[in-house]
Amino acid sequence: KFTITISRDEDGVFVAECPSIPDCVSQGKTEEEVQRNIQEAIKETLIVRADLGMPLTIATRQVEVAV
Repeated sequence: KFTITISRDEDGVFVAECPSIPDCVSQGKTEEEVQRNIQEAIKETLIVRADLGMPLTIATRQVEVAV
């Protein structure tokens, strides 16, 4: 299981990213579409990274910031 983020760009396109996999980003017209697309992007990115002998993921952490 991977955590993803979903946002909308200035054109209304949904953009999804997987913070624990560098450069793993996808787009879609709806939240459902972008979620399906990022799942496929995660799968393909992991395959490529494994083939290249690269680490599959990077460390992510949560930090607290007071404002």
